[in-house]
Amino acid sequence: MTNQKEHSIFSLAVIVAALGYFVDIYDLLLFTIVREPSILDLGIQKTDTGSIIAASTKIINWQMVGLLIGGILWGTLGDKKGRLSVLFGSILLYSVANFITGFVQTVDHYAYARFVAGIGLAGELGAGITLVSELLPKNKRGVGTSLVAGIGLFGAVFAYFTFKFTDDWRLCYKIGGGLGICLLLLRISVAESGMFNQVKQSKVSRGNIFMFFTNTTRFRKYILAILIGLPTWYVIGVLVNLSNQFAKKFYGDTHIESGRAIMFAYAAIAIGDILIGLISQYFKSRKKALYLFYGFTIVGLILFFSPLNNSDTAMYIICAWLGFSTGFWAIFVTMGAEQFGTNLRATAATTIPNMVRGFLLPINLLFLDLFQKSWGWGLTKAGIVTGVVVMVITLIAAYFTEETFHKDLNYVEGEEMLP
Repeated sequence: MTNQKEHSIFSLAVIVAALGYFVDIYDLLLFTIVREPSILDLGIQKTDTGSIIAASTKIINWQMVGLLIGGILWGTLGDKKGRLSVLFGSILLYSVANFITGFVQTVDHYAYARFVAGIGLAGELGAGITLVSELLPKNKRGVGTSLVAGIGLFGAVFAYFTFKFTDDWRLCYKIGGGLGICLLLLRISVAESGMFNQVKQSKVSRGNIFMFFTNTTRFRKYILAILIGLPTWYVIGVLVNLSNQFAKKFYGDTHIESGRAIMFAYAAIAIGDILIGLISQYFKSRKKALYLFYGFTIVGLILFFSPLNNSDTAMYIICAWLGFSTGFWAIFVTMGAEQFGTNLRATAATTIPNMVRGFLLPINLLFLDLFQKSWGWGLTKAGIVTGVVVMVITLIAAYFTEETFHKDLNYVEGEEMLP
């Protein structure tokens, strides 16, 4: 394959990918921030805690199913039709879905709108990271993709303050739709990946998700690429999301807002994501940078469950530290993209992060259904043991994961040829 033009880490493709992920995270996290006021506005009484939890669970589950389906859909399309086709199609879908969400009148309609939005949101990060990875030279890939994720993750902070400023959850969704349309216009000037264009001219099989399962080496790499990302959603989905419940157990009197804790965590994740790219560059290794942040995560988990976590201020600080320490999302997705050839790269980079998001379900089954409901453990013990299980699995997976820092991405997977 021929060489392609090298791009700067501040090129239009990187900037637009970062802004795309910013809008993506804004929309993805918005429901967790406006959850209670939006559900109450649909007619559920504030005193009916059971109905609020049921409605919240239904809506977030529909969005999660959308993310899983969208991850497969957009990943396959990204390798078959091109990275840009996904970046245009996904943003158009979730922008329209956000406008519709701003007008829903029932919980069911809310859930269906978030399902459609979830499908759209699933394509943004994977396609963006794939495009940036293929456009940048290998000595700049880690920094470029970290900038994309770091800038993008501030979308959660923007979502929090947008709601605080407007105090109107419907308007927040409409703003998300408007941001998406603006981004769509910016994307018109972005060029397709040269590597994809070269592979497109060949007859190699592209975007075939079954190729992950028909070859032992590819299957092993794919599973390991998913498992190394588990701590992020344990931290966000369990510890930070339920920080108000943990606070009641730890020190009783608390005014912790889960939405605020999520905002602090995501602001810190963004900083961590930018920093880990530079650290990876310094070490000339993805895995060494990842191990360092796993160490930070373990320290954060010890602090979270220690007697030092004894006030609202301490809880917010520790949530921020946990956010910073799990700020390896960019490197984790980049490593997933770097594991596979050009004909499967978008499929890998798009499905892997969404599979990790989907792993929140078995993590919750372990934490809530098995440990608390079946075995009768308390919230704290269940949280600690779940964290230990997640970290042990992750560290083992990281040990067996291939180092990809110096890897040339200009190759294809398999010998399967189209007729």
